[in-house]
Amino acid sequence: MSTDDSQSRMEAIVSLCKRRGFIFPSSEIYGGFSGVYDYGHYGTLLINNVKQAWQKNIAQERLDVVLLDSAIFMHPTAWKASGHVDGFNDPQIDCKKCKARFRADHLLESFGINADKQPLEFINQELDKLRGEKKLVCASCGSADVTEAKVFSLMVKSNLGSPTDALTEENVVYLRPETCGGIYLEYKNTIDSLHPKLPFGIAQIGKAFRNEIVAKQFVFRTREFEQMEMQYFHHSSQTKELFEQWHKDRWAFYLEYGIPEEKLKWYKHEKLAHYASEAYDIEYNYAMLGGFKEMEGVHARGDFDLTQHAKFSGTDLSYFDEATKERFVPHIVETSVGVARMTLAFIDNAYTEEVLPATKEGESGETRVVLKFDKRLAPIKVAVLPLSKKEELSVPAKEIWKTLSKKMFVEYDDTQSIGKRYRRQDEIGTPYCVTVDFDTLTDNAVTVRDRDTMEQVRIPVVELTSYFDSLF
Repeated sequence: MSTDDSQSRMEAIVSLCKRRGFIFPSSEIYGGFSGVYDYGHYGTLLINNVKQAWQKNIAQERLDVVLLDSAIFMHPTAWKASGHVDGFNDPQIDCKKCKARFRADHLLESFGINADKQPLEFINQELDKLRGEKKLVCASCGSADVTEAKVFSLMVKSNLGSPTDALTEENVVYLRPETCGGIYLEYKNTIDSLHPKLPFGIAQIGKAFRNEIVAKQFVFRTREFEQMEMQYFHHSSQTKELFEQWHKDRWAFYLEYGIPEEKLKWYKHEKLAHYASEAYDIEYNYAMLGGFKEMEGVHARGDFDLTQHAKFSGTDLSYFDEATKERFVPHIVETSVGVARMTLAFIDNAYTEEVLPATKEGESGETRVVLKFDKRLAPIKVAVLPLSKKEELSVPAKEIWKTLSKKMFVEYDDTQSIGKRYRRQDEIGTPYCVTVDFDTLTDNAVTVRDRDTMEQVRIPVVELTSYFDSLF
């Protein structure tokens, strides 16, 4: 897909998300707040369904994974132990003229220079070369007056406690930059309270915060986001086998929920963190972003995390295997994915523009926009549409809504023509519409319309619940 096509698709999806109440810019009445978004009614339902699908797959359907909901604030020493305080940063450069800010490594990548995780000295040397060639200019205003790269910490600081206290090393706390830290700190309590046998995993969904230099690409990269992470604890001799198994399981999840295999690929990290033995990302081909980008990571982290927290806390975090009589610090295989990135992939995959033939609803040449979500992910499962606002139709229609809404989210809509209401539900991604018409008063049946095929069938009202049970 060309840059123009991906930009056009991005604009269409962003517009749809706002128009239909999926995603809004945060604080828009005050001019917005960069890199932060709010989720409207349908967006909330969608991300809740995405999170439930992940939790069902990774914990509910397994005997070896338990759940956790750890706090956003943690003891600040935890982030010293993990290396975040000293090493969680990006190289930043600024334009002195327009004050725009950029990631230096990303700028170098645009010139074909791999600066990922390179030291600041290397990055500034490469920037000086470009500066000498008069190629180093601001992407916003074209000025050549660009600073050297400097360290930009991604940690978000807070002074939890008195708001009048100055931030010092003694009283600073951090909003967690990732959720896995809480899992490591509650590993011992989980062992002591639930007594799981290795191998086992701890999974959680929670908010994380990163002071991104440049937050862009809609909700793909934001400063406040939700993660779904699972840390799988095991003996080091099992790492290769378990890593391969999680490799397969996470790939299969996306296929199950409707993403075709050709839109996915594995990216192998050649440059690993010092504690990792293997690291892969599942990349999705975001048409709206112009190509494959990281969605979920599957990493073999070794025993670094528990070893570090044991060292800094003075607490024994080893595991004693009763069967082998061996004591050891467990190794970890991690799966980690952002809720927004996964949701955006499902939106991008679902977004469809169809030109309707004359035999379908509407005139030939009319374009229908539809979100073809997997039914389990759709925000609204069924819409009940009385053909008229007259009481003789609204009363039975509301009874149908009341019955169905006990099992799923169902929408009731009686405004505008039936064709416009179908289009509205198509854009929301509602799999089925139930039309209550005047024939319902005599045959006690309704018309059920399928979102994807637009085919319609007549179903007796008394059979509606069992009918939708079979479909979902």
